[in-house]
Amino acid sequence: MQDITHVLFDLDGTLIDSAPAILASYQAAFAAAGLSPARPLDTSIIGPPLLETIAGLFPAASAAQHAQLAAGFKHSYDREGYRQTSAYAGIGEMLEALRRAGLTLGIATNKRLHPTELILEHLGWRQHFAAVYALDMISPALPNKAAMLTHMLGKEQIDPASAVYIGDRAEDGQASDANQLAFIAARWGYGSLSATALQAHWQQADTPQALLALLQG
Repeated sequence: MQDITHVLFDLDGTLIDSAPAILASYQAAFAAAGLSPARPLDTSIIGPPLLETIAGLFPAASAAQHAQLAAGFKHSYDREGYRQTSAYAGIGEMLEALRRAGLTLGIATNKRLHPTELILEHLGWRQHFAAVYALDMISPALPNKAAMLTHMLGKEQIDPASAVYIGDRAEDGQASDANQLAFIAARWGYGSLSATALQAHWQQADTPQALLALLQG
């Protein structure tokens, strides 16, 4: 892609397979609270912010119960759970190639900042990213991914015309559109972006290798 100097990534379902870690920590949180989720704990719940996911899993609960479940999830995930996170095949090599090509890499994720940093260190990736942004990096927390990208572009002084965002969910494409960013759908993840959900102006890549070729083309 000509004139692109910044490549910004979603995290869950785009760079990492975090499903085993996330689902195990939700299970631990519900078990510790003596509660049962209202829907199955499967990959369809992964992507939204923590409290939004908990509200969907247990809509009849009180705010105090939601807070208890969130605390239980954090206790499990931030101590040991995140270590179950793995990279999708080819991602590490792709990041190395992009950095060697002189592109500036960043992350904009719905995941909380603390476990994001833990995972990047765990995978040995922290040096790849010039900037890591999360909804909870400021207080009050940013309301959604579109606002986070706006914040990131402003703080890092990135011209939207020189950047591309890569994610696995329709939310990621819509947040890109709201910021006049080019968007590439990562089709290898577990997000909601089926072929029918793709907008005509969005690009797509079926593998990290295909994404690398697209970015270097």
